[in-house]
Amino acid sequence: MGVRPPSNGDDDEPKSVEFGIAAVDARLRDSDLSFPATRDDVAAELGHERIPYDVHGNDVALGEMLDEVDAREFRSRQELLNELHEPFETYRQEHSGGVFQQVRSMLPF
Repeated sequence: MGVRPPSNGDDDEPKSVEFGIAAVDARLRDSDLSFPATRDDVAAELGHERIPYDVHGNDVALGEMLDEVDAREFRSRQELLNELHEPFETYRQEHSGGVFQQVRSMLPF
């Protein structure tokens, strides 16, 4: 997931804020991890990484999300991302600031 942050006209700002699976994907692309990979391989390479799970920058350790996945091996990066999708969504829903926070996150200011 990614959301474009509010702009104040400064061209130095990033084009979007990555969180959830999009943030995991970015970390995977920057890592030396190759596939197929076991859950232990992923944990050793990126388990310590803090991954933002919402637009506000709240984060969780990737290792904690890996603990929620049943699969022990991932044939591809996409397979890993698919397996992590549901745990990230569940975590985001359980740790969000409620309905008010969700509505606020959709507003451009």
